[in-house]
Amino acid sequence: MHKGSPSTYSFEAIIVGGGMVGTALCALLAQAGMQVALVEAQPAPLRLNNAVGHLPAARVSALTPVSQRLLTHLAVWPTMQQTRVTPYRGMQVWDAEGSGEIAFSADEAGVAVLGHIVENAITLAALNNQVIDHPNVATFFGVRVEALQRANDMSCSSKGDWLVLDDGRKLHAPLIVAADGAQSMLREMAGIEVDSDDMQQDAVVTTVTCSKPHGGVARQAFIEGRPLAFLPLTVEGNDRYCSIVWSTTATHAAELSGLSQEALGEALGEAFGHRLGQVTACDKAHRFPLVQRHARHYVQPHFALIGDAAHSIHPLAGQGVNLGLMDAAVLAEEVVNAWQRGAPWGEMSTLRRYERRRRFDNSAMLGLMKGFKVLFGTHDPALTLARNLGMSGMNQLVPLKRVLMRQATGERGRLPLSCR
Repeated sequence: MHKGSPSTYSFEAIIVGGGMVGTALCALLAQAGMQVALVEAQPAPLRLNNAVGHLPAARVSALTPVSQRLLTHLAVWPTMQQTRVTPYRGMQVWDAEGSGEIAFSADEAGVAVLGHIVENAITLAALNNQVIDHPNVATFFGVRVEALQRANDMSCSSKGDWLVLDDGRKLHAPLIVAADGAQSMLREMAGIEVDSDDMQQDAVVTTVTCSKPHGGVARQAFIEGRPLAFLPLTVEGNDRYCSIVWSTTATHAAELSGLSQEALGEALGEAFGHRLGQVTACDKAHRFPLVQRHARHYVQPHFALIGDAAHSIHPLAGQGVNLGLMDAAVLAEEVVNAWQRGAPWGEMSTLRRYERRRRFDNSAMLGLMKGFKVLFGTHDPALTLARNLGMSGMNQLVPLKRVLMRQATGERGRLPLSCR
């Protein structure tokens, strides 16, 4: 960090947004030797001692083996493993309106696990452990960005952009990264437009226990086009916990969030066909609206979007944070390569390489999620039959399933070195 006047500071990169994706990028750049600022509106970083409750938190992610390799590269995976992660070696998906069912296994895919279900708070707290006291990182918690001043503004003479914080401090860097989520204020300040697709669904999340063990299998049922997932969680050796994600209509989500815990457990068990026996809710239902968004551009001179600021996706396949972590890994690789060569790491020649490497993969995944929603949301008898026959037929085709599983485990395209 280079200090100018009493309230101005210069860095080699500034990241706005201290969630999992922004903090992972911060760790990658700092690890490479760059001087980085992390700006986060929350007043204090989440640390492991206050991230882990007796019960699992409601918000979880299905981290792929590729994301696991990135977190191992950042030296945070061992801490996460010691805290609480649940591997899953199988997946079952079925159509509650018919007989279609497909099952995936790690053995068929030739991998040790298909992924891990991890509470978001644990991933973030482990990443915070790496960056908070890192000599290359300056953290600015409990402050918001008031303005983005661009290099081509008359008021800015130096190469790079300025952020004005709400406490009056000014930060300067050749690269500013917006990792401040789906409703990104920084994206708005940069004038980057977004294509939005209201999925006309809310996600309902909670934690339950079941009378039967989950067996390390992630399960998902499509109920009138509304995917209900029971994601395995193991708490202190007890493998009867599951994290619930039910993407459903706003009206139904409101009904579920108004139920008592007892009634919620009964409703979930019945909807799931009691595949895991009796269901008991450990918490009330939390809900949030689902909107898929995709920024029309990821980059401008000295400026880049990553994670949900660039794209937000239906939680159907649990891919959101994996896409964001891959954004962070690719952007870090391109930026660090340029920085080490002495090339301008905040200019478009560098940033366009990041955009080219990530945009196609993100677009494909967003399109796939939209296609799933349309296919499983239809009540057309012919399409319902085709859907069920397709699922059952695919279940017999191990080579095709292996390709699909490689996609689902994150093995797509040219992976950055940190994820290999």
